Amino acid sequence: MAEMIDQLKEQLLARIDTDDLLEVDKVNRYIKLRELDMACNEAIEKEGATITIENGSQRFIKAHPAMNEKSKLNSQMIALEKSINFINGNLVPSPSSASVEGKQGEYEPSDLI
Repeated sequence: MAEMIDQLKEQLLARIDTDDLLEVDKVNRYIKLRELDMACNEAIEKEGATITIENGSQRFIKAHPAMNEKSKLNSQMIALEKSINFINGNLVPSPSSASVEGKQGEYEPSDLI
């Protein structure tokens, strides 16, 4: 897994201006978040998606705490992806690239529904 993380970091660094320390820092933060996400995956695989909590005579089955952390990490990674200034094309499509070809300036009444 460390090799995959190293390759990901190399690919991301190749797509930014490495003279811009802010962009390099964003990539490093993204990589750290990815490592934490992978650690959560390992914990969930090892212990299962649910855990049993025992409190005296009571037993509760709850979602693994790493499941909630993965959700938070995912949100942070998406926000970082959007904020990184890629010079060789964005990894995340910009809103303008999501427009439908052939519909530029041409709208039909059904488009409003």
